[in-house]
Amino acid sequence: MDTEGTHDARGTRSGAVPRPVVPPPRPALPPRPVEAPAAGPALGDWLRTPRAPAEPGLWRFGHKPRPDADPDRVPDRALLVGALVALLAATLVWSLWTNGYVPHSRVLLELFTPTQWWRYPRPPEAITAIEVYNSLFAALLIYVFGRMGNWLEVFRRYAVDCPQPERTLRTALAGGVAVWLVIGTSLFPFFFTVWSLFPLSWTTGNGDRAVATFVNYALYVLVGGAVLWPFAKAGDWLGHFRKRKADPAAQAPTPPTSVSSPADWPQLRAAGLGGAADRLVAEERSGRMNDVDCVRIRRAWASVKADPARLGAFTEAVAGQGARACLHPSGDRELPARAATHDLLTSQVRLGRYPDAERTPVARRGAGAAVDPAALGSSLLAVGPFGSGKTRHLVRPVVESLALQALAGKAAVVAVCAAGTPLGADDGYDVVIKPGDASSAYDLDLYGGTADPDEAAALLAEAFAGDIPEVDSRRAATALAQLLGPYRAAHGRFPAVPVLRELLDGSPGAMEELRASLDAEEHRSYHRELDARERQLGTPGDPGLALAARVAVLDRPAFEGFFDTTGETRPFSLRSLEHPLRVRVDVPERGHPEAAHLLTRLILAQFTAGAAARRDRSLFAFLAVDDATHAVTAESVRALQRLRNCNAGVLLTLRALGDVPEQLHTSLLGSVGCHMTFSGVTTWDGRLFAQAWGTEWVETTEVAKHTVFADQPLTRAVHALRKLVTGKAVTTDAVTVRKVERERWSASELAHQVPAGHAVLSLTTVKGEHAPPLLVDLRA
Repeated sequence: MDTEGTHDARGTRSGAVPRPVVPPPRPALPPRPVEAPAAGPALGDWLRTPRAPAEPGLWRFGHKPRPDADPDRVPDRALLVGALVALLAATLVWSLWTNGYVPHSRVLLELFTPTQWWRYPRPPEAITAIEVYNSLFAALLIYVFGRMGNWLEVFRRYAVDCPQPERTLRTALAGGVAVWLVIGTSLFPFFFTVWSLFPLSWTTGNGDRAVATFVNYALYVLVGGAVLWPFAKAGDWLGHFRKRKADPAAQAPTPPTSVSSPADWPQLRAAGLGGAADRLVAEERSGRMNDVDCVRIRRAWASVKADPARLGAFTEAVAGQGARACLHPSGDRELPARAATHDLLTSQVRLGRYPDAERTPVARRGAGAAVDPAALGSSLLAVGPFGSGKTRHLVRPVVESLALQALAGKAAVVAVCAAGTPLGADDGYDVVIKPGDASSAYDLDLYGGTADPDEAAALLAEAFAGDIPEVDSRRAATALAQLLGPYRAAHGRFPAVPVLRELLDGSPGAMEELRASLDAEEHRSYHRELDARERQLGTPGDPGLALAARVAVLDRPAFEGFFDTTGETRPFSLRSLEHPLRVRVDVPERGHPEAAHLLTRLILAQFTAGAAARRDRSLFAFLAVDDATHAVTAESVRALQRLRNCNAGVLLTLRALGDVPEQLHTSLLGSVGCHMTFSGVTTWDGRLFAQAWGTEWVETTEVAKHTVFADQPLTRAVHALRKLVTGKAVTTDAVTVRKVERERWSASELAHQVPAGHAVLSLTTVKGEHAPPLLVDLRA
């Protein structure tokens, strides 16, 4: 009889497919990248880059807060049209003025000048007076129509507000046009006015051509400089050229200065450790220090400030080892590879960019979107279908960020994923557990490292029966405690998986053997526990058979040698969260999906219990579950709420909220502070997120068109002609502006208006700071 591999020893099945005689061909190499990946800034520049205080979810590295939107800002189209109309009107008026079509245009001039000037032939003084008068009128015309057309705002918006060197180029172009209009054409009389103010003997040189040429060119330079001066000042030409001249000097290495810079380790110098600071500065400038080293040493210095007894060891380590001081226990200073952008000084990882869209607040448009432990400490729930990018755009960057922080001594991270999930190479983790894989170097402690039978029973009950509605988790925990307590009292350890299965099945041999191992006098209470368990066997509501069936999932040949309790293997316990560990658990999702779900529930229960039981909570403990299908239970939802006070958090990803029991939908969304929906969610899931995100007040504009009925015959004729031409009746618009309460994101918008490669992200920090649900471009 074929047992389908459930009871056979490894490698003994006769139906195995034979290996080919000829080895298969090697796969082709991946294509060579077109260009090398862009390198980040140098460590010194990275340290000196300002990190402005910002709201949750904003990438702080080099972030420059955008100014608030001006409610009185004129739209670009209206501004340009108004400026063009004003220019055309000014041109028309000036043309009428210069061609003599404006009657009595010289009344004011003739009123304040001698009468004999206006008799023919006119003296040179009259010609000069006319040019000055026309120049004053031209200046007044430019001022009036410039104010009407808002020309100064056009110049400021499209020339002055541009970054350098574009600002200099645009203002120089505008200045060149102005000089050409004043000097190169006869359109304006300004230059001739200035020329006529000088004596004729100067401009003619009394017949000396060289002197006349010099004076005239000097006038050209003087007038051109006067015209260019406001443009040069507005474009900051002098400052731009000074900066360009100083750039080569700035690129040269400069000696250390006394300016307080984060790259100069001012905190060490303030404590009198100038030698240690100089050693670290030398390490940074020689390229032997990276960002992990910098943050790790800063973390070590913070521990020295908390415990001054460590000062001597810290100083000796920095002086002797430099950037390698205070290393992580693994000896690693960097991950094998990075797939995301990180800023370890702020503990942020960049997820994408807020698009420049109407829904996005002005302060966040174009800014980076990021998460940090302050937000992850309230836990994060992400929902999206297959292929939406949950692993690539969220789980991998977050796990990578926490792994880097673990190397810096600031965090402990545990990642649970299916075997083969791209969450980084094995070399990037301290512990890699692969249940069901004989090559796994580590084992998983089934009982979570606890010595208390009741606590171990509660953890196992959550894992084995937490998703079974018919089984009460408290009764399941009681049934397990009735067996674990006596067994530990008799053997000094908890039972292995096969023994636990036999005890839950009520095997007479196993029960009698356990009873015989207990002393009748010393273990009298444990005898009563076994008697109670035997009385409950087979009764209605007994959870023993259901628990035994779940334990049987782990009692398979594939898991032989795992979950050992004899001490022969290296079991990992989630009680080790007080250490900066990087752990990855590859559950057998493909070969043993039920076992994978059971192990995920077990790890989630052990993590929440271990994080709460820590005495030292200085490290941020984080659990990332790549696929939490069938892992969320009522008890785990309650445990998530308790993590906020424990400096710990959980990341759960789901394909749909339907993977969670319906009665837990509301409580799950309420227990986590951060929510993320990817492109492709259903309207049913979108409705729940829309309810969780609530509503907001928005200003709406309603336009109602009313038909105009004319009483006068001429008006009716005009309206009839207009209707004949346009095909529409003559109407008037009635505009109503009011504030209404609307959903931030509706179910339909979440299901149909989130583009591919995007997600809607809302954040809540442990301190209660909020970031509204906003669209994030995960590809930027």
